[in-house]
Amino acid sequence: MEFRETLRMSLRAIRSHRVRSSLSAFGVVIGIAAVITLVTLGTSLRVDILHEFTGGHAPNVYVWAGPPGGQAGFGAQPVFTAHDVDRLRHIDGVATVVPRGILPVIALSHGGQTVSQNQIVATTPAQFRTRKFAHGESFRQGKREVVVNPAAATMFDDTLRVGDTVEIRTSDGSTVRARVVGVLRHSNGNGQFDSGGSLPQVYVPTRPFYSSTVKSPTQGTDERVYPLLTVVAKNHATIPESKRAVKAYLHSSSDAVQLTPDKYAIRVRTDQDLVNRLKDVLTTLTTFITSIAVISLVVAAIGIANIMLVSVTERTREIGIMKAVGAQNRDVLQLFLMQAVLLGVVGSIFGVALGAVGGYVATQYVGLPLVFAYEVVPLAIGVGILVGMITGLYPAWNAARVDPIDALRYE
Repeated sequence: MEFRETLRMSLRAIRSHRVRSSLSAFGVVIGIAAVITLVTLGTSLRVDILHEFTGGHAPNVYVWAGPPGGQAGFGAQPVFTAHDVDRLRHIDGVATVVPRGILPVIALSHGGQTVSQNQIVATTPAQFRTRKFAHGESFRQGKREVVVNPAAATMFDDTLRVGDTVEIRTSDGSTVRARVVGVLRHSNGNGQFDSGGSLPQVYVPTRPFYSSTVKSPTQGTDERVYPLLTVVAKNHATIPESKRAVKAYLHSSSDAVQLTPDKYAIRVRTDQDLVNRLKDVLTTLTTFITSIAVISLVVAAIGIANIMLVSVTERTREIGIMKAVGAQNRDVLQLFLMQAVLLGVVGSIFGVALGAVGGYVATQYVGLPLVFAYEVVPLAIGVGILVGMITGLYPAWNAARVDPIDALRYE
């Protein structure tokens, strides 16, 4: 039997049972649409999260000494001396090193109002190399100046402005007066150590505010010691090499390797390391929710198999007549298999269209930018065809085995 004739007879059989055929194809439509929608939603979520995390970030390498596991800076111990900082600055591919110390405080006061605050950040002006200021500029080393983020600026009834004075009450009971010289544009930070989001953050220069010192094991002199370092590479291309050089120094001839407590380890991480971890998590999540949608395809496959078996039963006499006039088993097999494949193709095409609309609606509902996974479309259509072939194979084979004499007697 020619392919064109097989196609014509299959279409006629589908049209003669429009409702039943439509319900079978509708199962494929729902299954494919669910997969397309969830894949689109997962892809959009992945792109949005990764863009939010990596957008505007400098080529940073984050260094701290902490316990196994945890986020960047978790449990950080002050083990990096000024000598280590200087040595790291001279590594090829490194533009600068930004030390970061935690200064315990009790409270901050301004305009006759006092608010509780348990710590502020002591760092260098390089901390703000990629940060934008709403007002003012970075502080200067050796000056009693502070920079605040918007959340810290609004801690008081009288919003902090450039030129205002704040009183910092330290944990040893002393009070230090400092002038506000800069208000950042955004509260969220630009690195893994600035994950506080909208939390109030006050930055001061290491000199004269930060005084934590330790005896350098390699130099034998008292030096400032920091719990966190941000090593800034000259560009993104040099990050891998800079990371290897930083790890090699810190794990061999640094003060930090001798000052790190037992059961703690020196951690060296880049933004790309975290991005890779996020990608793995998001890919796993997308795969999981998509696999749930695949259940719909299994149900659709059962529906197509059912309609084809019923069709074989109903058309038993027709099969007998076909064989009586010369149709071969392969012709009958081809006819019923074509009918099942057509149901899968039609269902997959409409499913892709419905899935695209569903993906758009879903991303708009949750406020994500639409990122359509075009590579899934041919796969979805292929799955629809495969579902039709697999589920129609047994009914078609069953039809081909019908004895023509028994079929002609069938009522």
